[in-house]
Amino acid sequence: MTRPNVEAIVIGASAGGVGALLKLLPGLPARFKPPVIVVLHMPPHHESRLGAILQHRTHLPVREVRDKEPIEGSTIYVAVPDHHLSIEDDFSFSLSGEEPVCFARPSIDVLMNSAAQAYGAGLAGVLLSGANVDGARGLAYIGELGGLTIVQDPSEAEVPTMPQAAIDLRNPDHVLPLAGIHDLLLNLGGQP
Repeated sequence: MTRPNVEAIVIGASAGGVGALLKLLPGLPARFKPPVIVVLHMPPHHESRLGAILQHRTHLPVREVRDKEPIEGSTIYVAVPDHHLSIEDDFSFSLSGEEPVCFARPSIDVLMNSAAQAYGAGLAGVLLSGANVDGARGLAYIGELGGLTIVQDPSEAEVPTMPQAAIDLRNPDHVLPLAGIHDLLLNLGGQP
């Protein structure tokens, strides 16, 4: 089931996630409409280079999230290290230093839960390769509120724990290899 009315896309990844993101995001065209918001697990005091790496490989602007920043379309946002990332009801970002969730800060569950509350059925959630269960509950919550749920095929994932946990918790709308997720995102973003 594809939906042309997707207002935002959230993507969560952990171990193996950089490689997956580099296969998924570079082909998105500059006219891709929804914002894409990415949480990648990283060590707390690690300087993230993900934004710079993606910016050199994508047609869309890539930004590290800033607290209270309004969310704009046609932009890829990357979570900053050691802060949970939430989306407020006014479609702006909120950063917090609350306790880690599933040993992670930023937590995929925190982003997905808040995004589901803000966007409801207008949200698409994607869960990629990872070594723990963070994101499984958040993706399930997106589905409960009518959003679209997409999981990387665990047999293709570098580390299958995270996508498999999502499948085990709640049957997602789509379980696809990265090439299939990429094609689905193009469709959701209003591309032929």
